[in-house]
Amino acid sequence: MSETITDLKGLGAATSQDTAPKYEPEIDAQGRSYATGKRKNAIARVWIKPGSGKVIVNGRDQDEYFARPVLRMILRQPFEVANRKNQYDVVATVVGGGLSGQAGAVRHGISKALTLYEPSLRKPLKEVGFLTRDPRVVERKKYGKAKARRSFQFSKR
Repeated sequence: MSETITDLKGLGAATSQDTAPKYEPEIDAQGRSYATGKRKNAIARVWIKPGSGKVIVNGRDQDEYFARPVLRMILRQPFEVANRKNQYDVVATVVGGGLSGQAGAVRHGISKALTLYEPSLRKPLKEVGFLTRDPRVVERKKYGKAKARRSFQFSKR
């Protein structure tokens, strides 16, 4: 704290953009990156490693676990945005929620794991919104209501 900034010219030099943090890849001893993805009530634990593009969810192939093509497309989106098709193998375990929430949780986990494996992919994945956790959850039921907001049927007589 020996340098004291007395005018605005010195302030610009002190806050230079050159000191942006450089991220290091986080890879474990098996050559994998791990991340947790969440959506609605689903939580996915995701490991990625270099490979042929095989995706295994809860011990089953993605085609078997996510039967609908839309859900499989959701899983492929991070690789398409990052131009990394068929370059990484994915192993995921998912609990909670339904199939749609689980697919979103796996996508979130894949995106986070990709940024840990290759920090340079953070910018394109963040621009598309894959690193943001979707905060929407089911609203709780209130007393005096049929559901969260729906009232009971009204009868005048």
